[in-house]
Amino acid sequence: MRIAVIGGGPGGLYFAALVKRQQPDHEVTVWERNAPGDTFGFGVVLSDETLGGIEDADPELYGELAAGFARWDDIDVHLPSGQVFTSGGHGFAATSRQRLLGLLQERCRAVGVRLRFQEEAPPAAELARTHDLVVAADGVRSRTRAAAAEVYRPQLDERHCRYIWLGTDLVFDAFQFHVLRTEHGVMQLHGYPYSDAGSTVIVEMREDVWRRAGLDRLDEHESVAACEKLFADALRGHALRGNDSRWIAFTTVRNATWSDGNTVLLGDAAHTAHFSIGSGTKLAMEDAVALAGALRGSASVPEALAAYEEERRPVVASTQRAAQASLEWFENLEQYLDQPGWQLAFNLLTRSRRITHDNLRLRDPGYVADAEARFNEAVAEAGTPPMFTPFRLRGLTLRNRVVVSPMDMYSAQDGLPNDFHLVHLGSRALGGAGLVMTEMVCVAPEGRITLGCTGLWSDEQQAAWARITDFVHERSGAAIGLQLGHSGRKGATKLMWEGMDEPLAPEQAWPLVGPSPLAYRPGAGQVPAELTHEQLAALKRQFAESARRGAEAGFDLLELHCAHGYLLSSFLSPLTNRREDEYGGPLEARLRWPLEVFDAVRKVWPADRPMTVRVSATDWAEGGNDTEEAVVIAAAFAAHGADAIDVSTGQVVAFEQPAFGRSYQTPYADAIRNRVRVPVIAVGAVSSWDDVNSLLLAGRADLVALGRPHLYDPAWTLHAAAEQSWSGPGAEWPIQYRAGSRRPQTGRRQ
Repeated sequence: MRIAVIGGGPGGLYFAALVKRQQPDHEVTVWERNAPGDTFGFGVVLSDETLGGIEDADPELYGELAAGFARWDDIDVHLPSGQVFTSGGHGFAATSRQRLLGLLQERCRAVGVRLRFQEEAPPAAELARTHDLVVAADGVRSRTRAAAAEVYRPQLDERHCRYIWLGTDLVFDAFQFHVLRTEHGVMQLHGYPYSDAGSTVIVEMREDVWRRAGLDRLDEHESVAACEKLFADALRGHALRGNDSRWIAFTTVRNATWSDGNTVLLGDAAHTAHFSIGSGTKLAMEDAVALAGALRGSASVPEALAAYEEERRPVVASTQRAAQASLEWFENLEQYLDQPGWQLAFNLLTRSRRITHDNLRLRDPGYVADAEARFNEAVAEAGTPPMFTPFRLRGLTLRNRVVVSPMDMYSAQDGLPNDFHLVHLGSRALGGAGLVMTEMVCVAPEGRITLGCTGLWSDEQQAAWARITDFVHERSGAAIGLQLGHSGRKGATKLMWEGMDEPLAPEQAWPLVGPSPLAYRPGAGQVPAELTHEQLAALKRQFAESARRGAEAGFDLLELHCAHGYLLSSFLSPLTNRREDEYGGPLEARLRWPLEVFDAVRKVWPADRPMTVRVSATDWAEGGNDTEEAVVIAAAFAAHGADAIDVSTGQVVAFEQPAFGRSYQTPYADAIRNRVRVPVIAVGAVSSWDDVNSLLLAGRADLVALGRPHLYDPAWTLHAAAEQSWSGPGAEWPIQYRAGSRRPQTGRRQ
């Protein structure tokens, strides 16, 4: 085979060396427009996983690399207060980028790869006509990708921070995070050693902070001097140096496909991941191993490229999700500065959701024990996991932080809850949760989603609910909450198993209403009638009357359902509310009627019982509500007396495009909690009890709601006995611990 590689960075060079070593009769040529000794940046961090792949694929190269690694275990978090928190057991290895490139160039020459430096590669389309395979490792600004954008269909997401890569002769003895509060805003320094002679330093801040500080007007020399002055304490008198260093905004690169005929993208040309969770070099070298392996194990180039992408895409997607969480955390760092220092440090360490409470405890049990002790202070015994600590809302004290998320059961008749609901909610309460929530209970027959939805508009329904609340109170230590709502334009649909969101037959349906005459699914179902002022007043009375019945039925908490595109939610979103009166237009006006309903309910709901509000924090649709609007909505309800905000997302419009993933909704709860300073309930693909503990200890949530998949799993049963018999970490969930740090800890942790 004739193989052309565009780009002589680590990914391109490593692939060339591997494929030539595996098949010496291949003709492999690398084009690199820079000189052999040119390199930009300083150090490269490689994970144990990457190093293991290199060792398996090329033991000789691994041996040469390992001989010069800088290794360390600790992460130091330096806060504006002067506090320093150290966590050990993380296991890093790094080397200089120049050394890595030199070793890879030598390896290529040794196995017979042709290296063409200071020479621009011909276009990929031209090379593809004369070569069997073209590997485009030409970086984040890939010309290959741009030239065939209609094939690769790239998505380029430029982020909100500016950062600059620098170097210093100070050799750090740990991974360093320094958070600096300035008159212009928050800045941060990321630093790590890469040899016994120097360290990499990255200075990062939001673009508005960068501009206010005047850094946008400085050249490289002036920028280096400014950063040196800003972070003089972190540098301990040492100097910074640049290397063609510029302030840049990170761009997340994604592509619909990585190949075009016999041309394939590798490394940053195909995908990028923020530097705060690891290097692009790491991903590029892992790509190289996978692509070389796919060529060796496939009968043809198309088969190899398909196998390469099939293997790498899930891994890259997972990395990019973690990187997205990490970069957004740093973009929003300022919202956490009022957290206690120990919590801010824990929050930083677990920001990507890859390192969790229990994973961190495996690395450094002493660090986590210290954080737990601070979290539990005055509320729980030492060693109690965060999820098992009590939480108080107004006059209600929940025995733990676990909430059974509302789940529509579609099993009522004429709105009346029955034995099914008694067994369902009663068993969840007996399972040990702190708070069990009902499904959305509708305030009127025409407010139901389906014929199987429950209601609270009659004496008979009130008595049926009282039977359930009595059972929960008599037989468990759980509290039970009433979620109150109205379906709005999403009503009169079939039962879920008969066709979710499909409209009922006309003879079974009832007229729908909404803020505006907009159908949930245009062309499929009713168009709701726009509510008049008289109808709005009547609906408000129905909400208040159902709330009064709920209080008499014995519910401990009431949640007003303002999410998922139901009636109150549809007033909040600009995609569903097109009114031209005082209830439509800007967000302040769209909030007006939902707040009026809240006030009417709060007025009749007992003063000592808490009220929460469930919101969709993003519509997952262009032009809809997103984080900034969610913060305003949450603040408005909190100002009117909401005791907590239950933070969900989406289901407002049928054309939404959610970004699913692990704990994918929790960043919205995080933003509301730490910007509005109101307790929040987090929900959404929380996949383990470890995630629950991580969210709570990091201060991203106060309560965590779990849905059906977890609560029907015996591993998730939270028996009261477990709480009472807990005698420290590992008592109920046995864990093997190992000491984390190679560095003395005395006096470091504060």
